[in-house]
Amino acid sequence: MSGGGRRWQTGRMIFGRRTRDTSFPKGDQGKGSLDDYKFDLTPTNRNVTIRLAGSDPHQDVLAVAEGATQVETAISGRTAEEERTDAPMPVRLFVDGRVVGPVGMVPRGLEGVVNEAISRLELAGRKPRIPVEVVRTRQGLRVDLLLGRTR
Repeated sequence: MSGGGRRWQTGRMIFGRRTRDTSFPKGDQGKGSLDDYKFDLTPTNRNVTIRLAGSDPHQDVLAVAEGATQVETAISGRTAEEERTDAPMPVRLFVDGRVVGPVGMVPRGLEGVVNEAISRLELAGRKPRIPVEVVRTRQGLRVDLLLGRTR
């Protein structure tokens, strides 16, 4: 982009000003950046994560997942209608052999990255589950999708 143009990304502008997704409280909007991905939506390194938005109402489910030994995503494919209307992408967790949730939403603008990671796992013959980490923050429990591990 040439000369002083603005480039919008996942809830923030490159120049440091941040836009706010008003559908979630300030401390529960999720985190992630398209700058962490190559042109084909492959993570640039193994440390790339996305923090889910909308986890506040699901603290009881996250408390169960926090103590589990194996936690992965259980994301269902989006229908054509959901793609067309740009519907939010809910995330459920696969915790020690059973599906729980939903526990949050993929932040706006990063749905394609998550879909691409699931497709990449399926094409490689692996389970289409993204590893996750349940982390404790000042605002409560949150879910980080460990997308760097899907490379």
